[in-house]
Amino acid sequence: MSLRDRLLAWRPTPPPLPAELADQVADSDPDWFARELAIAAAPPWWGWRALLRTVSPAVSLFGRVVVTGEIPPELRDGPLILAGNHIGDYDSFVIGAAFHRLGVAPRFMATGGIIGAPLVGAVLERSGGVRVERGTDVAAHALRVVRVALDHGGHMAVYPEGRVGLAPDGWPEKGRTGLARLALETRVPVLPISQWGAHEVLQYANDWGKLRTLARALWRQPALRVHVGPPVPLEDLEAGRVGDAHRARMRITAAITRGLVPLRAGEPTDRIAFGDPTRPTTAVAAYPGGRVPVDVPGAGPAPSPPDTLRP
Repeated sequence: MSLRDRLLAWRPTPPPLPAELADQVADSDPDWFARELAIAAAPPWWGWRALLRTVSPAVSLFGRVVVTGEIPPELRDGPLILAGNHIGDYDSFVIGAAFHRLGVAPRFMATGGIIGAPLVGAVLERSGGVRVERGTDVAAHALRVVRVALDHGGHMAVYPEGRVGLAPDGWPEKGRTGLARLALETRVPVLPISQWGAHEVLQYANDWGKLRTLARALWRQPALRVHVGPPVPLEDLEAGRVGDAHRARMRITAAITRGLVPLRAGEPTDRIAFGDPTRPTTAVAAYPGGRVPVDVPGAGPAPSPPDTLRP
């Protein structure tokens, strides 16, 4: 095997699969499933923490990362679901940098194409990345890996919308009920993560225009804002009770929207101020214009306005 082939085939050594998880793996499962279960059950990899420590400062080359809110000390050691709005290809880097500042090493969900890529995908998998194979017979494996991660105190960063949001006004869509059902079944706290600005770094379309927006962000230095809100109140809802998964989904979206309002202060509420002609506008926001009804639990006071955000 050539040096190039060895490099492309390289992957960090995964931890051993705990004996109590061995019966979850069948002969028909793909080879990566056992690896991801073992990684999910293990503490965050030292290489992932080192990567966050090294790369996080570089995220600020393309904008000013500003973080507000906090993760309560009593929640930092336990499992957490970090639910955020998805606004572009750069926001995972911004969220990673934000949580590094807060002392957390989050695990991300990513498409199988990314985790299956040589080198980068291997490092992402070893760092706790969860492979999502949508539309396949192993799509449900992602949820099984996430459950194991949460059972072992992991901090899972997820996008309830399941993809980059495509509402013309930029407010979060209502998303899927999968995250809501998971939260109700596991009773793991859900922290809403509101973010804005990362969409200015990389345009939506995967073409040479990404380099143009990247260069422009390097010059303009847009504010890359992330706010961590308090846990979404879900205590009165139950897994399996009719309608509760939908109610939980809307509460989570409401909390994300609420935290996003001050991050967008000074911008139009009916459209995205940053012009990106490659971004489709084929969806509808759960709360158009950022207007969350006052009777939605968790839609309380908003965080500080942008002019008081702390870097």
